[in-house]
Amino acid sequence: MAYPDIIILNGRLITFDPANPRAEALAITGGLITAVGGMAEIRVLAGPGTRMIDADGATVLPGFIDSHVHLFGGSVELGYLDLYGVRGEAQLTRLVRDWAGQCPDDRVVFAVQADYSILGPGQTTTRQVLDRVLPDRPFAMFAPDHHTIWANTRALEAAGILHGAEVDKGAQIVMGADGLATGALLEPSAYAPMLRLTRHGGRDMMGLITGANPVPAATAAERELDKAAIARGMKHCASHGITGLHNMDGNFYLLELLSEMEAEGTLLCRSAVPFHYKSFDPLDRFAEADEMRRRFQSDMVWSNSVKMFMDGVTESRTALMLRPYPGTDHIGDAVFEPEQFNAACIRADAMGLQIATHAIGDLAIRRTLDGYEAARAANGARDARHRIEHIEVLHPDDLPRFAELEVVASMQPGHSPAGGIFSPEGLDEVLHPDQLPTCFAWSDLRATAPRLCFSTDWPVIGVEVMPSVKAAVAPLSLPAPSRDQRQSLIDTLRSYTADNAWVEFNEHRKGRLKPGMMADIAVMSHDLEAMDPEALDTARARLTLCGGRMTWEA
Repeated sequence: MAYPDIIILNGRLITFDPANPRAEALAITGGLITAVGGMAEIRVLAGPGTRMIDADGATVLPGFIDSHVHLFGGSVELGYLDLYGVRGEAQLTRLVRDWAGQCPDDRVVFAVQADYSILGPGQTTTRQVLDRVLPDRPFAMFAPDHHTIWANTRALEAAGILHGAEVDKGAQIVMGADGLATGALLEPSAYAPMLRLTRHGGRDMMGLITGANPVPAATAAERELDKAAIARGMKHCASHGITGLHNMDGNFYLLELLSEMEAEGTLLCRSAVPFHYKSFDPLDRFAEADEMRRRFQSDMVWSNSVKMFMDGVTESRTALMLRPYPGTDHIGDAVFEPEQFNAACIRADAMGLQIATHAIGDLAIRRTLDGYEAARAANGARDARHRIEHIEVLHPDDLPRFAELEVVASMQPGHSPAGGIFSPEGLDEVLHPDQLPTCFAWSDLRATAPRLCFSTDWPVIGVEVMPSVKAAVAPLSLPAPSRDQRQSLIDTLRSYTADNAWVEFNEHRKGRLKPGMMADIAVMSHDLEAMDPEALDTARARLTLCGGRMTWEA
């Protein structure tokens, strides 16, 4: 008889197993959950080598799966200057100059989490302002949504884009009346030259910008540098109870790094990586998706999906809308034309690939649904579990289509103005009042879509789970016409665990505490159900197991 490797006792288990929704203890043997039940019945299973863990009355649940992250970029950005919450030129100047002194060898002094209104309400960030902030070195900073970089004159010169450059459809190097770049670089292809100056040479964002491998190929030293950054990021994820990640960008290079880490024993979270298809790609490039799927199919690293972008973001007015933004004649920027996108969806769906599409504006969401409908009409209905990512500004007419087409709603509670992370007035200037009732419509979509999946889009916001749980369960009260979309705690936790396992087609192997399931488990610091909802963001993982392996212990 094999004794359990680990027994967890004295927990308040939320199992998401309908046949046994609550329990006190569980046993783990050989990386799988082998028993779930009461304290007495599980305790007697222990053998001489069994490790006994006392959960001390705290919540025990399946390991969290963040279903929308950018792992490589998020990991790298843990090492850059974080400007979250910074306001005003004086504070920005002080922090940037201090940081510049700490990184004298960097080709560009780089910062992240720079708010669109970092200089103050109504103030535009320009290269001239950033020249005052740091006059003697190249300096650039990323917006939280990762759709805009602002750079000073030295950085624009170093990147070779002060006088502009050719960019992809939907991107823009904003030019001034003087014929020079203003400093604002909108969308990935516009800011790619800037990223090439950073510590990792832009390799961390290459899967997002082009979907291709770095050129020139990374050296052995660069590969080790990149793996070390990812390892730090994985440890950070594990410390918050995360056992699984759905990357929303990628290339063969990232898949190779993750597979090497798996072989070396340094990979702490299961990781899905998509084939990233761009609007300028020929349909023949889907052969790469097939190769990715064939080469990478382990329990820890796999590829079986395609990621596309339909639009940008509301803050920079690049999200694609059905009517112009207030006070403008601009409806945003389409990344794909409808015919292109439909053809891509038909091809991907015919190959049995799952599709995940970034769509924020109401027209972008409608066109994405149209593409999924075209694939269904061409190839027939199947259990595809195609996803739409973000769904921030939804037209009410399109809500029923999620059920009709069986489309998964993949959303980020922390991105909402009600989430308590970004400004509650963040969308007021860029949306019409009648668009607000179905913005971030979590409750509406939970009642309509096959599944509602929650995530962070790290590094847009931190990968930490519990602030996003709080954002969903205890959102800020926004004035009418915004509507209360708050979620129950159990529904929110399900959207971070069992539902995210379902959306990756692994509902029979993970996402529930049940005998035979992978031992991907988070032991929390608190009994989450007993907490004041306003304090949920103070809880975190005390212990994390992935496949029965301890990946984090506080």
